[in-house]
Amino acid sequence: MGKLKCFEIILAGNKSVFHPGEKVCGKVVVDLKGDMKMRSLRIFMRGVAKVHWTESRSTGSRLGSYTEHYNAEVEYFFKRQVLFGGEVSEGRDTLTEGRHEFSFSFDLQMGGIATSFEGKHGSIRYWLKAEMDKPWSFNHKTKKAFTVISPIDINKAEYQLCVESSIEKTLCCWMCTSGPISMTARSDRRGYCPGESIAISAEFENHSSRTMIPMATLYQTQAFFSNGKSRVRRTKFTVLTGLPVAPQSHGSWDSQLLKIPAVSPSIINCCVMKVDYYIKVALHIPGAYNLTLHLPIVIGTVPFRQGPTRYTSTRFFNETFTDYQNRTTLPVPPPYRETITPPPPFDDPPTYHESVGGAVRLDDEDDDDDENTCNMGDLTYTPMYNYVYNYRPPPTYTEEDPHPISLCDVPRRLPRNIDR
Repeated sequence: MGKLKCFEIILAGNKSVFHPGEKVCGKVVVDLKGDMKMRSLRIFMRGVAKVHWTESRSTGSRLGSYTEHYNAEVEYFFKRQVLFGGEVSEGRDTLTEGRHEFSFSFDLQMGGIATSFEGKHGSIRYWLKAEMDKPWSFNHKTKKAFTVISPIDINKAEYQLCVESSIEKTLCCWMCTSGPISMTARSDRRGYCPGESIAISAEFENHSSRTMIPMATLYQTQAFFSNGKSRVRRTKFTVLTGLPVAPQSHGSWDSQLLKIPAVSPSIINCCVMKVDYYIKVALHIPGAYNLTLHLPIVIGTVPFRQGPTRYTSTRFFNETFTDYQNRTTLPVPPPYRETITPPPPFDDPPTYHESVGGAVRLDDEDDDDDENTCNMGDLTYTPMYNYVYNYRPPPTYTEEDPHPISLCDVPRRLPRNIDR
């Protein structure tokens, strides 16, 4: 009986992030010391959304309490290929000593699958599992998880609209009532990608006798559904704190930036869970409940594409137009082409960062108990989410601008590996 030295799945190009409609291809590597008999070598690709949580129920003082389990599962796909041996389980083949590589290729479906996610009470997970079916022995297994990102294009008009909200209240202490406290806040748009910053503008009116501190916080809401019940969990990410607003005074924010970490995109196409985001803008009031409002946003996957920036200030426009008039000849236009190559969706492709949630284990209920002898490879997995460099273009200048600019005043785009 041969000894298994190496059994692993390697994705082509070490790719770990895929989109619907792409091919998931690679190879299974088997390295043996001595010959090994087996029925077959198979590989499976599976995608599953699964939720689970428990709740304690009381049955009265005599019987005590019990735990009720809530479970729900959606299987997106389950595909298999035989890499060595046959479909018939009675057959036996011998894999000779040495290193062997078996290629595989699966197609991800175009629609109906959600973005990978690892949450408190559920997950959306995609993985490959290779299994060596051995006669009269435990089967050897190895796993490889990968991230699937279902596209949400934040360049659509519905995600370019700003989100705005207002709220007002008064403070009461016995028979005394303070003046009104009001707050209005808005975001520059509704859709963002991880790595971008949310520009928040706000107005704070404090007609009370207390000093208040404005804050903005990015929240994620995870909702899980099973058997007509739901469980909601909220997670707080980045926080922005402003200058205090003194009594009987006014405060304002002008495009204060709130950075988005490497979080999961919004998940709205899964029937057992949902992931939403919102900005909580609050005025911290000493000795009273805070004044708060919510600005719902969407975290997408296709980065924001800036349109052409217009520089029409007097100096810039005049210099450019004069230079154009002094030309005696125009440049030769490019040759006509019947086939038009569409431009890329964005200037620089996004990089992929590990999820802020960290790594998880890939254990399954169908895995054998003796993991040390039967399961090989790394059984930990961290989702990867596209992370764009936060670049804010120069503003648009008009004829009425009091401070014209020249070409040397236009900020240039920095390399993506430099953090502002």
